[in-house]
Amino acid sequence: MRIVSGGVTDLGRVRTNNEDCFRIVEPLSLFVLADGMGGEAHGEVASAMAVETVVKCCMEPEDGGATVIGTSEPTWSEKTKRLTSAVHLANRNIYDSAEANPDQHGMGATLTAAWIDGSRLSVAHVGDSRAYLLRSGNLQQLTSDHSLVAEQVRRGILTPAEAEESEMQSVLLRALGALPDIEVDTDEHILFARDILMLCCDGLTRMVTEPEIAGTLQAETDPTRAAEKLIALANERGGVDNITVIVVRVGAESKGWFSWLFGGGRKKAARNGAAGGS
Repeated sequence: MRIVSGGVTDLGRVRTNNEDCFRIVEPLSLFVLADGMGGEAHGEVASAMAVETVVKCCMEPEDGGATVIGTSEPTWSEKTKRLTSAVHLANRNIYDSAEANPDQHGMGATLTAAWIDGSRLSVAHVGDSRAYLLRSGNLQQLTSDHSLVAEQVRRGILTPAEAEESEMQSVLLRALGALPDIEVDTDEHILFARDILMLCCDGLTRMVTEPEIAGTLQAETDPTRAAEKLIALANERGGVDNITVIVVRVGAESKGWFSWLFGGGRKKAARNGAAGGS
């Protein structure tokens, strides 16, 4: 698979600091996004710790005998097992840091990570940041929000429309750092040429509808510009939170239509994210 990606993060129109963090590690086709919480600078600490822990773990040399943290499925690939173990370790690191530093008490982060290996996509997720897959014009949410209102919708207590108006949208049922052990949602998917993967925080999805997301991803072929346009739309709606978007376009390895369409290069943009292996 040929991968073209870009990521952008923005302060938004209301917040005074950016608690989001993301990394694009191009040599690994690894994409990690976290949304911090905890007030002052502690949300930034938690999100950065989450992202850097996952990236570091995934960049380590493969070891078939490495211990898997948390539960795993026997059918999972080694990369999927490593990714979910990395998220478990990130949770432990944030929890331990908060326990050791009283001023960090209550800090935590959501995290959504995607790792592409050939046609296989591994996704690991905790919280309400999301991963989406756009295929043939259909936008599918690959992750389930670990939030109070999302759980109420799943139980039929609230309608989706009521959930969008709820004042409890920010209440999370699961986040990194809250407990010493965490349940990580992990899944594998098969990718096809022309698929578009998007990771984002709730600063986007609270402001921009899924049809608008799908339309932007279809209309803008450059991943970075697509992320910028989605962020601009969220800011037009009020930008009440930090906004971070990673867009990944998948194509065949050949130098055919895909190379011509995207100029043959990978695109990247970041404020607190970094592309590359360092």
